[in-house]
Amino acid sequence: MPMGRPREFDAEQVVESALRVFWAKGYEGTTMADLSAATKLKAGSIYGAFGSKAGLFKQVVDRYARTTFAYGEAALAADTAREVARRWLIGAAEATTGPATPPGCLLVQGALATGDTADEVRADLCARRQAAEVLLTERFTRARDEGDLRQSVEPRDAAAYVLTLSQGFAVQAASGTGQADLRRLADLALLHLPWE
Repeated sequence: MPMGRPREFDAEQVVESALRVFWAKGYEGTTMADLSAATKLKAGSIYGAFGSKAGLFKQVVDRYARTTFAYGEAALAADTAREVARRWLIGAAEATTGPATPPGCLLVQGALATGDTADEVRADLCARRQAAEVLLTERFTRARDEGDLRQSVEPRDAAAYVLTLSQGFAVQAASGTGQADLRRLADLALLHLPWE
């Protein structure tokens, strides 16, 4: 049985190049021509390696979650509920305004996808946002069980609060708000968290 030709490109580099395009233009705004220009591959090679634009986007989001969004994991490891919130908000402010990346958040940009072809993308991003909320809720539940969070505080509400602020930071960053301003907003929110 004849073997296919080996790939003549680095798939990780393709994903990294595509990440920047999807992040800047969103899923729906990114065309195959954009991806071809960024990756230096013909559309057929992209389809051959990733199956579809949505398949490439999924790998891009996986990479984004392991790298740029790694602040979430660091926040969950904090010793106190307050420090969880602080790390999450500061992480969001920094990740959405990085000097070497497009402004905003790939997950928020991608969630704005419309049309039938984007159903798979929206569903995946929705599941990822829900997973983040579950992880934050579990962490705040542990904080409540340990006495670090008042018993009257609903952990899911605390998680939703932090996520809503961080997603708002992403929208502000995409609109041109700089890191210093977002960090000031994080500091303002942290002056007195609603559950304290």
